[in-house]
Amino acid sequence: MPELPPPITVVGIGADGWPGLADTSRAALREAEVVIGGPRQLDLLPRDEVAAEQVPWPSPLRPAVPGLLAAHAGRRLAVLASGDPMFFGIGRTLAETVGPERLRVLPHPSSVSYACARLGWPLEATEVVSLVGRPLDALSLALHPGRRLLVLSADAATPAAVAELLTARGYGTARLRVLEQLGAPAERHLDGPADGWPHPPGDPLNVIAVELGDGPRGSLVPGLPDASYESDGQLTKRHVRAATLAALAPSPGELLWDVGGGSGSIAVEWLRAHRDCQAVSVERDHVRAERIARNAAALGVPRLRVVTGPAPAALTGLPTPDAVFIGGGLTAPGLLDSCWDALRPGGRIVANTVTLESEALLAEWYRRHGGELVKLAVAHAVPVGGFTGWRQAMPVTQWSAVKTGTPHDTPQENAS
Repeated sequence: MPELPPPITVVGIGADGWPGLADTSRAALREAEVVIGGPRQLDLLPRDEVAAEQVPWPSPLRPAVPGLLAAHAGRRLAVLASGDPMFFGIGRTLAETVGPERLRVLPHPSSVSYACARLGWPLEATEVVSLVGRPLDALSLALHPGRRLLVLSADAATPAAVAELLTARGYGTARLRVLEQLGAPAERHLDGPADGWPHPPGDPLNVIAVELGDGPRGSLVPGLPDASYESDGQLTKRHVRAATLAALAPSPGELLWDVGGGSGSIAVEWLRAHRDCQAVSVERDHVRAERIARNAAALGVPRLRVVTGPAPAALTGLPTPDAVFIGGGLTAPGLLDSCWDALRPGGRIVANTVTLESEALLAEWYRRHGGELVKLAVAHAVPVGGFTGWRQAMPVTQWSAVKTGTPHDTPQENAS
């Protein structure tokens, strides 16, 4: 059998540096031939204790990992990580690159563990949002009255940016505590309200504790108020949207194609269902496409990918979906066929329409592939003189089906 390469040792290190490391971690660094880490982390190593070649991570980091590991293959390699390497750290990237069996991970208390210890907050009840390499708007999804959050900062400017976003989202009374250099002799805490945050940028190594007071109440389930969206009228309305998301049935890690995005509401609420959900919204109109991106950012899911172009042509090259929603353009030649063919076995497709022509098309696909064909009708109470009556919205025909994995058949093949 070929000799296995030595494992890669991943050593978590805190702001307290070498003195805060366990003996096992110190020994691993002394024995290493190469140590890779961020410049700040490498500066924490004593030169008289660690004789290894020191290699700083390049930027951007993730694309460089395979090449950098390959360049030092066969040598005793250690990688430095901030705190716990497997908690928003380099450990995940390394495991995905070389496989977890190649890693020996020696964790250190994370900044989140330190922060909860300082604050007296239960770790399991505290939501953590990382803004390291992520858009600030990602924080919006976690905003609910009375909640506690820990925000992992990207740099010294993050606390002021978080305070500004909280104020803009109606949480100006939130209390912020910035915990700098946790665990180090230079540890410092800053305190203040979001509205009018009084402190200039401090240490770039910080965690922000947020206590949300009163503010706008959001919902965790599909069917946000229509007013939550910027729209030109091309919007799947609230009650139909809730029924549509129920039929799409999002699950963690799954990818949705939202074809004919309109205002992006289906893709946005798919992403809000779980932080690991993914979505692509395809919209032919560039003004609407820009609006979709704004809606996604405002509602806390800036990770939504927006593709501008007509379907089905714009679907070419997109990753295989677990679910497809078609909200417009059903009669475009080949659209339903392209979506059905792209869908992985076991995936779901849902299509909505209000026109007779598209309804006839959905009836044919229902005949061929089964599933459910339903008509959704919603009426709203409105004033009628001095009384109240019902105003009926246009009924929506919805077809939903699960792909069983059999090859799709054409209408000609089923003709009798």
